[in-house]
Amino acid sequence: QVQLLESGGGAVKAGGSLRLSCAFSGGTFNNYAMGWFRQAPGKERDIGAAINWDGEKTYYIESVKGRFTISRDNDENMVYLQMNSLKPEDTAVYYCAARMIYNSDTYYLNEYEYTDWGRGTQVTVSS
Repeated sequence: QVQLLESGGGAVKAGGSLRLSCAFSGGTFNNYAMGWFRQAPGKERDIGAAINWDGEKTYYIESVKGRFTISRDNDENMVYLQMNSLKPEDTAVYYCAARMIYNSDTYYLNEYEYTDWGRGTQVTVSS
C-alpha cells in the first residue's frame, strides 16, 4: 500500500521560500507519476505542479510558473516542490499525490487521476 508523507510546510512572509518534500513508500516509485495539489481556504483542491515518472516532463499552473519547481529523486523515493517568491495567495494546504502508470510517459493534472494522497502540509504566506 502506497504511503505519502509531506513535510516542509510552514509560515513565511511574502517573498520568502519553502521547500516541500514528499516521501513515497509501499510501491515502486518510478512506476508512478506525481503531483502537488493545493487547497486554499474555501476553495477546491487544484493541481499546482505535476511530474512524470522520470522527471523529464513537468507541468505548472500559470500562477506559479517561474516561482515553483517540482522535482523527484527516484533513488530516494522523494518528490519535492521548491517554492520561491511566495505570495499570500499561495496560502493553502499542499498535498502530494501519486498515480501508477502503465507504459505512460506523461504527467497528470486532475484530482480523479490520482490514486494515492498524503495528508497535506500547511503553507501560510503573510503580507
